[in-house]
Amino acid sequence: MILVVCNMTLTIASSISVAYGFARFRGYGRNICFALLMSTMMLPWVVTMVPAYILFSRLHMIGTFLPLILPSIGGSAFYIFMMRQYFMGIPYDLDEAAKLDGCTAFGILVRVHLPNCWPILATMLIFSFNGTWGDYVGPSIYLLKEEMFTLSLGLQRFKTSNYTAPPWHRLMAGCVMFSLPMIVIFACAQKAFVRGIVTSGLK
Repeated sequence: MILVVCNMTLTIASSISVAYGFARFRGYGRNICFALLMSTMMLPWVVTMVPAYILFSRLHMIGTFLPLILPSIGGSAFYIFMMRQYFMGIPYDLDEAAKLDGCTAFGILVRVHLPNCWPILATMLIFSFNGTWGDYVGPSIYLLKEEMFTLSLGLQRFKTSNYTAPPWHRLMAGCVMFSLPMIVIFACAQKAFVRGIVTSGLK
């Protein structure tokens, strides 16, 4: 839960901030920077796995949660792309009306855009939660102490800790309990996918 809360908070907050800047502010080289950001999606995570491990090893962070949390500070290129497209679909009339009422750029983001972005925020929440909750490769690389293992590592350790055949009935029960939070999150957020928030905001 520590990893899930930290990663979700940092990833969503960073992605919203960056996407809002790309969608609503004008600046020299904005499109070039956005193209460079999107090009990082073509780089497989396997390519950066070894350099990232070397970097965190030299910073003496192996065996802590920091290598699994710090990469979330920059946000996700996929989330930034989704949020930018959604922000660009919101008419500028709402921004101008908010400016006339004395709103700052941050106030427009918080009071105008975010209430109109519940569908995309729900999508980001589901993807971020499932990605962190079910991650196995990252924790298996950086976490060394057994008391720090995530549930995915715990299930694997429980399976391989028995020299005889593993207790499949207990393992399957653990897998069901492990998947329940992801199902609950999706069930709670699925209604936001079909809401016409932008239209209702204009009304």
